[in-house]
Amino acid sequence: MIKLYDNYVFISQEGGESGERLYSKKFREKSVVDVSGLRIGEGLVVAAGPCSVENEAMILDIARSVKAAGADMIRGGAFKPRTSPYSFQGLAEKGIEYLVEAREETGLPIVTEIMNPEYYRYFDRVDMLQVGSRNAQNFDLLRFLGKQKKPVLLKNGMGNTAREWLETAEYILSGGNGNVVLCYRGVRGIENSTRFTMNVGSIIYAKSETHLPICADPSHASGRRDFVESMALASVAAGADMLEIEVHNDPDNALSDSEQQIRPVDLKRIIEKARALKDLLSHEI
Repeated sequence: MIKLYDNYVFISQEGGESGERLYSKKFREKSVVDVSGLRIGEGLVVAAGPCSVENEAMILDIARSVKAAGADMIRGGAFKPRTSPYSFQGLAEKGIEYLVEAREETGLPIVTEIMNPEYYRYFDRVDMLQVGSRNAQNFDLLRFLGKQKKPVLLKNGMGNTAREWLETAEYILSGGNGNVVLCYRGVRGIENSTRFTMNVGSIIYAKSETHLPICADPSHASGRRDFVESMALASVAAGADMLEIEVHNDPDNALSDSEQQIRPVDLKRIIEKARALKDLLSHEI
């Protein structure tokens, strides 16, 4: 049962543990999220770019490179939540200005992370807002984004179950913003051969439970650039509608996450293989 209460949507628990959730396929079979004319949920969309926007020339160069490689969107961090306060924290609003320049030159929509509702004034010209793993259960931020109209790329918390990931989306949906794409980036576990444990079963589960498009982030899951391709293809095989991949023209000297960023030439190969696989799987054999 769905009721409005003080401008929020209350979803009752009647009918079992799952209740009536707005992310559920009970409401629709499939959603397509429009990001400045780019339709996520139809075919395979690829967002690519650096972990962090480091300077103007760098993001313009990478934006040109990822477009030439076949990417559909530019990703890049301007406001950076880092484990250590002494790590590079991003260029903040200046970084967003550089991303906008890159979009104006290449025509590729921007996706970048928002950490705090107070920063929203800097995101007017951003096409898609990313909620990172560390803010996946920042419920004040999620409620705030539910009142906005901008599309949201919502990552799973690194300690969340797949069900909890879906519930975080409900905070945004219940506020009235249905433009949500779920992004799986793995979870923290006992395995340390990869940066995080990427269970493609979580993508399969999400696809079975929700009408929302699913993105995968093989860069953070692997933590190693030589694993990104295999994890990307596994995610597409599991049903991912979108990939978000970290790309840098000089990854060894990147200011953040250098080990997991790939080069544009590798991105081109991954996109070609991923789109071929997506096309194969979309046709009955």
